[in-house]
Amino acid sequence: MWQRIKTAIVLVLIVGFALFASQTPIFVIPLLSAGVLIAAHEWTKLMPKWGSPITFMTITFILTMMSVFLPQTWVFWWGLSMIIWGMATMWVRQYPKKESWYGRRLAYMGGVILTAAITAMYGLWQMSPWWLMYVFLLVWCADSGAYFVGRKFGRRKMAPNVSPNKSFEGLFGGLLTAGMVATIVGVYLQLSGMALFWFLVLSALTVGVSVLGDLFESMLKRRANIKDSGNILPGHGGVLDRIDSLLSATPVFALGFWILLELGVFGEVWMTTYMATLADML
Repeated sequence: MWQRIKTAIVLVLIVGFALFASQTPIFVIPLLSAGVLIAAHEWTKLMPKWGSPITFMTITFILTMMSVFLPQTWVFWWGLSMIIWGMATMWVRQYPKKESWYGRRLAYMGGVILTAAITAMYGLWQMSPWWLMYVFLLVWCADSGAYFVGRKFGRRKMAPNVSPNKSFEGLFGGLLTAGMVATIVGVYLQLSGMALFWFLVLSALTVGVSVLGDLFESMLKRRANIKDSGNILPGHGGVLDRIDSLLSATPVFALGFWILLELGVFGEVWMTTYMATLADML
């Protein structure tokens, strides 16, 4: 447990420094580059043994980092990842009765999932580092709430063949915890009416999809017969084990936030002040 805590503290310090040390991406880009390269390597362990892992890692890394600097492609990747997560929902529900998804398609899926997540993280960071931190905080609080509520009251299992410890009661606890966080942030940002309503809906949807990311990686590890995606993080496993929820959560929040901005839900006045306000709050 102590090793796990020490690793978590080091990770928080590294991520926090990269996000806030400079307004230029001089630290963020190396962090994202290292993350996608390690995650792509770990993804090869979850796929069937075919082709060259180096080839997959190289292509995924190049695709992801090129897309980071092409903002006009971001919405495409986020939308494409939504299709994959929609299919993943069915696969998790059907596992282990149906495993037709387990094949070469995992290589293409991995490329899309990683590209969508990394571009979403970078896009949110460009708007304001605090928005990326908000998504992190939302997912972390939801995970904590789900753990404690599920441990105490969990009865109805969500996907017993994939992750026996996850329950619907835990999911409710996670949504409740994240809902309180989202409400506090939304009210402090002076959102009200429909703007606050849609902000809470987007936050709840982000939390719900984050659970799917966790379940999907758990299913892949079960199918590949491995416990952890890697061992680079002492006490935590691999990078994928730590960001599995964020792989699905960040594109959903980024896409939803972009849609709400395009629709003018938050209003022009709020949009000109939200970065400074959120920074003052946190």
